[in-house]
Amino acid sequence: MSEQPLVTVIIASYNHASYVEAAIESVLAQTYPAVELLVVDDGSKDDSVERIQALQRKHGFDFRVQTNQGLARTLNDCIARARGSLIAPFGSDDVMLPERLAKQVAYLQDKPEVGICAGNIAHIDGDGQSLARRDRQRPFRRLDFEDVFCSDKAGAPAPTLLFRRDVLEQVGCFDPSIRLEDLLVELKIARAGYFIDVLPDVVAQYRVHGTNTYKNRRFMIDTVLATYARFDDHPAYPKTCARFLNSMLLKCARDDKPLARELLRRLPLRSWNNKTLRALGRLLFS
Repeated sequence: MSEQPLVTVIIASYNHASYVEAAIESVLAQTYPAVELLVVDDGSKDDSVERIQALQRKHGFDFRVQTNQGLARTLNDCIARARGSLIAPFGSDDVMLPERLAKQVAYLQDKPEVGICAGNIAHIDGDGQSLARRDRQRPFRRLDFEDVFCSDKAGAPAPTLLFRRDVLEQVGCFDPSIRLEDLLVELKIARAGYFIDVLPDVVAQYRVHGTNTYKNRRFMIDTVLATYARFDDHPAYPKTCARFLNSMLLKCARDDKPLARELLRRLPLRSWNNKTLRALGRLLFS
């Protein structure tokens, strides 16, 4: 065990009382033996603290309670006191499969060029039931900056990210001014010259429920565009923004028509494509 790298798993919990116990238990059930678990409640207003404290009394992991600081700042604070050379931020509403860390740590051995190791996910609902219709089998993929910034390949699912600590610290860890923290840090690490390798294995379950971040469309749009703006010196920056706006336009045209009309006004005519026309059809005829 002493020869195996220590993995620090960080769970920052906020109003996930219905899910946080399953998230913590999935970390405790890992087959990989060298795991440090840091859990922080970030100002929850539900009974998350009581539920986590009951598990802490049983298992003895590090648990702290704080007023709301936001996810990025909480992660940075935890990284500063973590003992692991590998860091796995993990959502308090998701579930790790038992072999996850063992597979990822084994893969990272002798691959210093890989700054992040990820894997694939399966989808579950709020009750933990499979949503297999949402799942896709994806092969191994190695992502560089162009792949992530231009969305040329399927990305690395957030619930599966395993970082080299020294690489995280090299790029300044997470940025509290960007609330969708994973995309920006992936781009910073890739631009620093490291690869993001995504294993074909399903290593985590992503829980779909009413308060998933991606369902807040305006927040997603503003935050992703703010992230891309950090790299506005890249030749593909206008194309990347237009591609994202077209994708969100098509989604919003189905269920948020006022926001879709805003996005349409932001898209220059030269950036229109098939998704723009499909969105127009939804706006005009649905």
